[in-house]
Amino acid sequence: MPPVLAICGFFLLCGIVLILRGQNAFEFYKIIFLSGFSNFDEFGSVLFNATPLIFTGLSVAIGYKAGLFNIGCEGQLYVAAFAAAWVGINFNLPSVLMIPLCLCAALLAGAIWGGIPGILKAKFGAHEVINTIMMNFIALAITNLLVTSVYREPGQMIPHTSPISKSAHLPRLADALFFIPDSNLLNASFIIASISVILCYVLLKYTRWGYELRLVGNAPDVAEYGGINPRVVTVWVMALSGAIAGLAGVADVMGYRYRFADSFSSGWGFTGIAVALLGKNHPFGVFAAALLFGLLNKVALDIELFLNVPRGLFLVGQGLLIIWLVCQEGLTKRKT
Repeated sequence: MPPVLAICGFFLLCGIVLILRGQNAFEFYKIIFLSGFSNFDEFGSVLFNATPLIFTGLSVAIGYKAGLFNIGCEGQLYVAAFAAAWVGINFNLPSVLMIPLCLCAALLAGAIWGGIPGILKAKFGAHEVINTIMMNFIALAITNLLVTSVYREPGQMIPHTSPISKSAHLPRLADALFFIPDSNLLNASFIIASISVILCYVLLKYTRWGYELRLVGNAPDVAEYGGINPRVVTVWVMALSGAIAGLAGVADVMGYRYRFADSFSSGWGFTGIAVALLGKNHPFGVFAAALLFGLLNKVALDIELFLNVPRGLFLVGQGLLIIWLVCQEGLTKRKT
């Protein structure tokens, strides 16, 4: 219920601000509906915006369930995206082999980048928040060096790699669904994201690993007394979290740009934290929260275009929504 109240408060605040600016708040609410739900093309764009946030939200949620705060999703998705792009550039196999190979490379790269802070915490007690933040800087610096100095496409001013093999492209859903226009960017990465939500739910609720993960997060002393090694759980949970975050990079490289571009993420790794908080760290809640943020990102552009409302003003409201969610989470923890 608190997240729903926070969302309603956010939209109410937006309406009040528009009224104070001398604008029609009802036009704003009308644009919200038209931007996301007027036709399949608009809704497909919302799903496209939401796809990377589903991955990063799941990544944060999985770690949080184990008592770990993974703030390194941004770095993890960058190294995973570059790994997928590298495979896509250097190999040219049939799609049935190429797509799984690129996905495996990305999952492995993200898992390694997430597992390193897990090992440091398990072995030396180093806090994962500090480690993952520093790993973000390292990942962005390394990929920037590679894309500007080593793998930059010849003759291009924009820092990006050469295109990946066409056999590594994730198919557009418009090719399979007649009601989605050909121009829509929604692709198979959304299907992968939806499957990931279901798999994470099954993992957390119905498997032994999910039970161990939740027990370590809630009562590590009890878990250790019951024969579970919290240090081992820390390592594999952080690796899993990094692998899931890496799929957000795959969505861009294999489903949209078809190459690795420097600074391609618009902060998906950090927005994933808000998505996980709004979704109460539940896989299906994360899915719903990602759809909301996907809608908000689209609305932010549309209100600037149609209502002449600065996009930054709308993003300030999103920031306040995130602050409210963080404060509410802190108050909930204090009460328990």
